[in-house]
Amino acid sequence: MNIMDFNVKKLAADAGTFLSRAVQFTEEKLGQAEKTELDAHLENLLSKAECTKIWTEKIMKQTEVLLQPNPNARIEEFVYEKLDRKAPSRINNPELLGQYMIDAGTEFGPGTAYGNALIKCGETQKRIGTADRELIQTSALNFLTPLRNFIEGDYKTIAKERKLLQNKRLDLDAAKTRLKKAKTAETRASQLNATRLEGDNIMVNFSHMLNFLHVKWLKIWAEEVTKSEQELRITQSEFDRQAEITRLLLEGISSTHAHHLRCLNDFVEAQMTYYAQCYQYMLDLQKQLGSFPSNYHCNNNQTSVAPISSAASSNVIGSSSLTPTSGLVITTPSNLIDLKECSGSRKARVLYDYDAANSSELSLLADEVITVFSVIGMDSDWLMGERGNQKGRVPITYLELLN
Repeated sequence: MNIMDFNVKKLAADAGTFLSRAVQFTEEKLGQAEKTELDAHLENLLSKAECTKIWTEKIMKQTEVLLQPNPNARIEEFVYEKLDRKAPSRINNPELLGQYMIDAGTEFGPGTAYGNALIKCGETQKRIGTADRELIQTSALNFLTPLRNFIEGDYKTIAKERKLLQNKRLDLDAAKTRLKKAKTAETRASQLNATRLEGDNIMVNFSHMLNFLHVKWLKIWAEEVTKSEQELRITQSEFDRQAEITRLLLEGISSTHAHHLRCLNDFVEAQMTYYAQCYQYMLDLQKQLGSFPSNYHCNNNQTSVAPISSAASSNVIGSSSLTPTSGLVITTPSNLIDLKECSGSRKARVLYDYDAANSSELSLLADEVITVFSVIGMDSDWLMGERGNQKGRVPITYLELLN
């Protein structure tokens, strides 16, 4: 029963405090009550904290969009994070593209120029996908996590203390208002007590009775002065203490900025590493494709016709460099056709690396010189190559015939 009485009293006291704050807040908005202003330094700190929170949220959300453009994937990761479970690993877009290219190159045949190029491009795309995955992991750990910790941790504490400061200010201003009213009542009571009523008619006696009751009512307010002054001292002390706590928390925003600056440097370094890796991967791929001929036999072994300048000093299967807009189709030069029709042998330079698909083929290294000759009945896309004691079929699209 005592516990119930205590809970009821506490509930009534909390309700009274809430009502008092609501009245004070409403009167302030209507301009009917005075408001205690915070000092300029504290106001600046509050503004700085709010600005930090707003821009941190925007930067964090946009960074998440940058690292994971798929909104469905972001929602899935958010759900797994809230469930405190690890999100399943999924293949990213560069890795998926790379796998498609490798599968296509294998299907077309690694011995063909197009198939070989697809495989090399696919391997590079998968490397880029791995680098992209590392960028996401590093950025999430070193950049996004500190920003999220600030929003969900430090700033929530600041917001809580700021709200408590607002309540303490309302309590302080309500106490000031009550003290002001109590002093006004005390003054009026003193004035009425000093008034002397004369006459003995009924109206005078009735007026005296009303004045007596009025004085008694005003004395009740007068008795509130001491209580109001004591309450004002308590609320002023609580407000000052809460203002100091809030100020100390807000001054930590400068340390937060310094920490976020270090995190930003880590993010920039992660991006720099990622883009440097991608550049190197593409540079290596360009060098590999640069030795590919600009034209070569189609996979269906149909020969396209392309004019070759008679002023060329050597008969080349294709251009030694691959431009972004050049096609990958080649015409067999007339001297190689002549070579296939005769029984002689010639020297040829290897344009780019070739890995033998089976024991009947000869692996090649770019820029090496081998001996080639034709064999009756061999496919038109192949010649027999010889390097020392090693012999095997070699694709003519990988060769530059020397004079």
